[in-house]
Amino acid sequence: MIGYRRVVRMSASEAWNRMRGLDWGIATADNIGAPALTPGERTASIRGVCAPVSGHADRWARDLREVVGVTPVAHRAIVGWPYLQPDGPGGWDRAALDRCDRALDARLAAGLRPSLTLLHMDLPAWLDDEGGWLLRETALRFADFAAELGRRFGDRVNRWITFTDLAAPSLADRVAGIRPPGRGIGAAGLPAVHHVLLAHGLAVRALRDAAVYGKIGSALPLIGSYAATGDPWDRIALESFESWTLRLFLDPLLLSEHMTQDDGTSPVAESGCVRPGDMEIIGGPQDFLGFTWAGSCRIAAPENLARVLPAMGCFGALNDVNRLLVRLGFTIVPFDEVPTSSNGWPIVPEALADAVAAARDLYGDLLPPLYITDSGIGELDTAGPPGQITERRRALLAARLTWLSDVMAEGVDVRGYEYWSVMDNLEWQLRYYRLYGIAVPDREPVTQPPIPCDWIGAGTFDQPRPAASVTTTATTATTTDPADVAAAAGKPGTVRLLRRD
Repeated sequence: MIGYRRVVRMSASEAWNRMRGLDWGIATADNIGAPALTPGERTASIRGVCAPVSGHADRWARDLREVVGVTPVAHRAIVGWPYLQPDGPGGWDRAALDRCDRALDARLAAGLRPSLTLLHMDLPAWLDDEGGWLLRETALRFADFAAELGRRFGDRVNRWITFTDLAAPSLADRVAGIRPPGRGIGAAGLPAVHHVLLAHGLAVRALRDAAVYGKIGSALPLIGSYAATGDPWDRIALESFESWTLRLFLDPLLLSEHMTQDDGTSPVAESGCVRPGDMEIIGGPQDFLGFTWAGSCRIAAPENLARVLPAMGCFGALNDVNRLLVRLGFTIVPFDEVPTSSNGWPIVPEALADAVAAARDLYGDLLPPLYITDSGIGELDTAGPPGQITERRRALLAARLTWLSDVMAEGVDVRGYEYWSVMDNLEWQLRYYRLYGIAVPDREPVTQPPIPCDWIGAGTFDQPRPAASVTTTATTATTTDPADVAAAAGKPGTVRLLRRD
């Protein structure tokens, strides 16, 4: 369970020597198979897929040179499945394949090590229209896709990531209905979780059969979560949150079994989609595991929600979501007294390290080597003078790395770090994370995303809850001195957090 960690602080020189030894890279949401943008065009879309927007990569590289003293030599992009197979499994778009060839060759010529993501929220329309990840057939087609890419590009790609985010096309899309909005169908969408995991396992086998020389792995979001109060029920709720955000994917990948809840039920395994041999495929060895940093939040038991979150006002959208999450045994509440970015993202520098340590606590040596993908600070370019924005972004990066170096010193095997362009996910984070993860003032004219109301009345997720104990523990989970965060860019290791024992 994620908690407040007491670690022995290393000296700044020790911390940064350890950090410089990582495999540093840049990741963006560029689709290298997509056509070039026309002058003045920022994005093109196929079912919400972003076409190349790579202008921020240089900015992230400058951050790493300034903060860490390294020049990233790895560059990861998305291959763009809808562009390569726009009309079905029988044909390939030759022009799109040629664009991929040129993009990989250009990176190699520039002295970069190319990495490819096979899927980033970009399922081809001919598969999506048939049901997408609700169908087992989609996993088989994904394996065929991986096999062909391995055959064509396997001699040039340094690392392969099957999915940027295993949770996005399955849990977020087909279960919760977050993206695209309105498609979530509650428990009936759980087969999508299994099929995405199966697709990963089949793709790993396909790439190995193609004799690719690069390492192969997957990625999923990592959310730094803390109990809202010291009440034991909040800590039990935190365990439920971890089950549905972490164990739902890591139990199959690392234990070859679907997550089982405390009451003995296994929602995905009991959905009827698992066939003999599936779990062995899903749990097959992978060379690394990517953790995409998704931010942090506090978790409260449903019984305690009224004590830590106002019922009215600017928390209305968040409370609508919590009415659904109570069925899973937890609710989400914002941080108290924590600095935020201009988008309202909570700035909790130690949360990434705490979340990584929590995964290690759960799985120990079963965890493969880890790669971290950082989503930045969530700062709008219009939030202030450019120099001030840059300093805030770099200060947060320095603070996160300082804390991460501590858990690495304790034995967590972090091999690499990809600095990810937050601008690539701006629409997602403005529309969903901002509304549901933190408070938005009433005066802001923000349209609330659709809520997957079909969960209401879905008895599969009903959880009997015992009476909660009453405590008077303070609700503030973590407080951070903004001055300490700002100092981190120039003085790594000086960030001080006020933590409860």
